[in-house]
Amino acid sequence: MSIRGLKRRNFICQLAAALALPAGARAQTQEQTQRPAILVVGDSLSAEYGLPRGTGWVALLEQKLAAEKQGQQGDWRVLNASISGDTTAGGRARLPGLLKKHQPAIVIIELGGNDALRGLPLDATEANLLAMTQTAQKTGARVLLAGMQTPPNYGADYTRRFAGIYPRIARQTGAALAPFLLAGVADQPDALAHFQPDRIHPKAEAHPAILNNVWEPLQKLLHGGRE
Repeated sequence: MSIRGLKRRNFICQLAAALALPAGARAQTQEQTQRPAILVVGDSLSAEYGLPRGTGWVALLEQKLAAEKQGQQGDWRVLNASISGDTTAGGRARLPGLLKKHQPAIVIIELGGNDALRGLPLDATEANLLAMTQTAQKTGARVLLAGMQTPPNYGADYTRRFAGIYPRIARQTGAALAPFLLAGVADQPDALAHFQPDRIHPKAEAHPAILNNVWEPLQKLLHGGRE
């Protein structure tokens, strides 16, 4: 069989397979792809590390949007592209492909914690986060930065400089900002009670508080507001 004939045969097979789907399933698939997407690009804090599936803040966000179904809020689909251990450099490398594939309306960037844990240069972390924000914005997506902070034992100067990265990028680009993703969790007197034994990853019961930190600045983006 010629290459041309083979391509034609493959096309016919694909068309037949699509038509074989029940009408309801085809309509549902089309509806899902037409709904605007929220893309989350993060690390283990967003990838449900050590948690039962469906209990992390990203899954809770999807559940909240589905449950409310008020105006635009009920129309969103949530795509979690988070990878445990990822750094800002890794996220920067992955983002263009994710944007091309999913064409999200909103991008939530939750990265930087692993940069700090590995002692990576702060200038590089900031450059990566800035590039990710601008790359997403160039596609027309609205961006929400999930800010992070380092523990006091990193030293006052490092802690201050690291925390300043996120608001500085938000001011420069107009992105929305959740000042500290782990507010109400890591900054409590009994903080260790909210974390898994590794003292890095929050327990499932802490993730509703994490979602609340994201939900407030996300609101205007969900309704098409400017960053």
